[in-house]
Amino acid sequence: MKANEVATKNHVSFNDILEICRELGISCQSENDDVPEKDVFLIEKKLETLKKKRLEEAEKAKKKKKIKIKGGKVSDDLAKRMGKGSSGRDSADQHSEVKAETEVPDSAKRSDETKAEKPSSDVAPEIKTHESPQRDSQQQQRKDRQQNQRPNYNKQQGDKKGSQDRGKQQGGRPQGQHQQRDGKDKDRPQGKFQSGKGSQDKERGKFHGNKPQGQHQQRDGKDKDRPQGKFQPRNDTKGRPSPSIKDEKPISLELDDQVVKKSKGIEKEKDKEKEKEKAFLRLNKKEKEEIEKNIVIKKKSNNEQKRVSIPEKISITENITVGELAKKLNIKASEVIAKLMNLGVMATINQSIDADTAAILAAEYNTEVDVVSLYDETVIKTEEEDRPEDYVTRPPVVAVMGHVDHGKTKLLDSIRKTNVIDSEFGGITQHIGAYTVEVNGKKITFLDTPGHAAFTTMRARGAKITDIVILVVAANDGVMPQTVEAISHAKAANVPIIVAINKIDLPEANIDRVKQELTAYDLIPEEWGGSTLFAEISAKQGINIDLLLELVLIQAEMLELKANPKLLAKGTVIESKLDPGRGAVSTVLVQNGTLHIGDFFVVGVYHGKVRAMFDDKGKAIEEATPSTPVEILGVSGVCAAGDPFECVESDKTAKQISQKRLEYKRIESAKKVRKVTLESLNEMIKEGEVQELNVIVKADVDGSTQALTEALEKLSTDEVRVRVIHSGTGGINDSDVMLASASNAIIIGYHVRPTGKVAELAERERVSIKFYNIIFEATDDIKAAIEGLLSPVIEQKVIGTGEIRQIFKISKVGTIAGSVCLTGKVTRKSKIRIIRNGVVVYDGALASLKRFKDDVSVVEAGQEFGFSAEGFNDIKEGDAFEAYEIIEIAKKL
Repeated sequence: MKANEVATKNHVSFNDILEICRELGISCQSENDDVPEKDVFLIEKKLETLKKKRLEEAEKAKKKKKIKIKGGKVSDDLAKRMGKGSSGRDSADQHSEVKAETEVPDSAKRSDETKAEKPSSDVAPEIKTHESPQRDSQQQQRKDRQQNQRPNYNKQQGDKKGSQDRGKQQGGRPQGQHQQRDGKDKDRPQGKFQSGKGSQDKERGKFHGNKPQGQHQQRDGKDKDRPQGKFQPRNDTKGRPSPSIKDEKPISLELDDQVVKKSKGIEKEKDKEKEKEKAFLRLNKKEKEEIEKNIVIKKKSNNEQKRVSIPEKISITENITVGELAKKLNIKASEVIAKLMNLGVMATINQSIDADTAAILAAEYNTEVDVVSLYDETVIKTEEEDRPEDYVTRPPVVAVMGHVDHGKTKLLDSIRKTNVIDSEFGGITQHIGAYTVEVNGKKITFLDTPGHAAFTTMRARGAKITDIVILVVAANDGVMPQTVEAISHAKAANVPIIVAINKIDLPEANIDRVKQELTAYDLIPEEWGGSTLFAEISAKQGINIDLLLELVLIQAEMLELKANPKLLAKGTVIESKLDPGRGAVSTVLVQNGTLHIGDFFVVGVYHGKVRAMFDDKGKAIEEATPSTPVEILGVSGVCAAGDPFECVESDKTAKQISQKRLEYKRIESAKKVRKVTLESLNEMIKEGEVQELNVIVKADVDGSTQALTEALEKLSTDEVRVRVIHSGTGGINDSDVMLASASNAIIIGYHVRPTGKVAELAERERVSIKFYNIIFEATDDIKAAIEGLLSPVIEQKVIGTGEIRQIFKISKVGTIAGSVCLTGKVTRKSKIRIIRNGVVVYDGALASLKRFKDDVSVVEAGQEFGFSAEGFNDIKEGDAFEAYEIIEIAKKL
């Protein structure tokens, strides 16, 4: 910015800018010089200071002028009124005399026309004005009044019209040199002269006409030394009454008083304005303070209202956290913690307290506590009317159970006339599948449960949700362990069993042996006097499949299976998984009611809304009737297989119940947390010696995750414990790898694979990821890993025996035993055990092994040799010895 622009912007001259630049050391020589922005800022700040300084100087100058006015005029007049008037009058008379003497030459010149002596008028010496008859007449009247006598006026003779045209030129006299009066006040022009009444004397002392105020010198009213006036005194007695001298006020003082009053009034007005500004600022501050006080008061009142609004009654569960209790009581959590500390309970905001402690705390606030069961709140209560006339017959739900590889999936394949087994890895069913088939116009729903030992929970769950169990037994194998387990699950669920003896087409099939073995489990054929239905089939050849289905329909009729399709749907989750494209997907078996798209539901601890439904063939459907397996989308999470599925009226109800179930699950899991006691402390110390194999399990469906977790945990021993630190459904992700890295765990992927980035991260973190499609392989590998962690078995193998026949004592070496090897051999690395009278006196390592004078590594049977024991010299003739080696044998599970 240029220097002249800075001056124009701040309304100052360039010289001011130049001076400031010199003071600040800024280079600026002409108006067109550029000034940097940072210097412009400094110059403007300096200009503000300069302007303030100049304003202060101007105000001081104004005050000095006022003081001069008061000191020059007012103070002298006041001094005259306070008793120094004589000296003041003397000086005034002297001044007037001097003035009269100085003005004589001028009056002599004017007397050529008037031929009369003209004294000087009472005019201020520094101001000269023209003569006025009216002013002179007024001065003469004032003089007469002061002398308390009426003046005798000599009437001027002139034209008769002179009395009427008073003030005009008469007889050739110049106008204004002589005033003509008729002595009658009634003919006096209105407003030209002062009234002679005392009530109007307040206007006396002011000048009339066109003469400006202040040009006539005002006197103190005593004219004894005053020079002679221009005109002769009047002789007529008519005229205005003359007031006394006491009524006359000093004109000069009145004028000075007015000036003083005016100046004082201006100052007072300014002071008042300043006081008003200060008062306004004070008022603004007070208003701000009052507003802030009101805000604080409102906040306090709101807090008091909140504290006052403590409920009279609250409902809590058996356990409640400190934060939840504070929220229910409408108080701060810190206050609850302080109260608990007074009661001797140390708790944090997230720590749970029991209902009794909460009741004692609430009693201090006069609040009644109602303890309710959290489990009761998790139960869905429906008010629907369940009328018997609405019940209809529903299809039976059949579970196919049996030992592994006995032909369960092949049987279902024959029933559905589709090839499902080819898609199963290793020909083994990996997780539950649900299928619906139609036989003679009637529907049957089949559940295929795995026969492998790892899927015990799946079989138990399948038995609970089914109406009929088909027990598949191979005619060539007979009853196997999983066959017995399936029988136990079916009987525990009180489900009728239909035995299907499969593989009758094989040459080694023995049907009677199978029937005989099953009688041990109370499964007696009808022809043998029992009540169990038997069917001899061949799933591979399709023999007697129709007979088996007819037996299923006969058994269903005997059971009289019915359901009410008009109610809200209820069912059980058969399987659940996390689909990358569709999210959480659950396979649900509807057991009662009808499920529609858009229904709200609660499943386990999750909730949701039915977004879409698909049947067992993958076809989208709008509704599912009882005994229909469907795949639904819209679950808020991956629920566990076997969780109850139930529809509710609204989304709000579903969320509330889901939240209560999560809370209940959290409380129940907290109860299972192991507490440290004096009794369990020793056990925990011992467990520190137990090695752990940490495993993370990820599978495609929830049922497989549960089964694999249980199978791995069963491999734990007293020395090595398999600990599944995390299990879930879906692919292997970054968090799984980082968890495995932090806990030194291996990851088992069952039917899942990681992405490229996850594999790179695992390699970087040195995390082992194993992938399996058959559960046998997973358990075998983990078993091998566990065996590697087991402590090996230590065994001692005797490799040779002998006898000590002679003792040699050598200084600095010790005792040398001359011996003979009777059996086996003795090696330099072997250990030796010296036996005397059947008691072992030494068991340790050899210090040396020599034959004659040479060191040897091996001594065979029949050879003589000498040896020394390490750190043992008490060897005697006749002692026997054993040479042995320590062998470590790995443990097997």
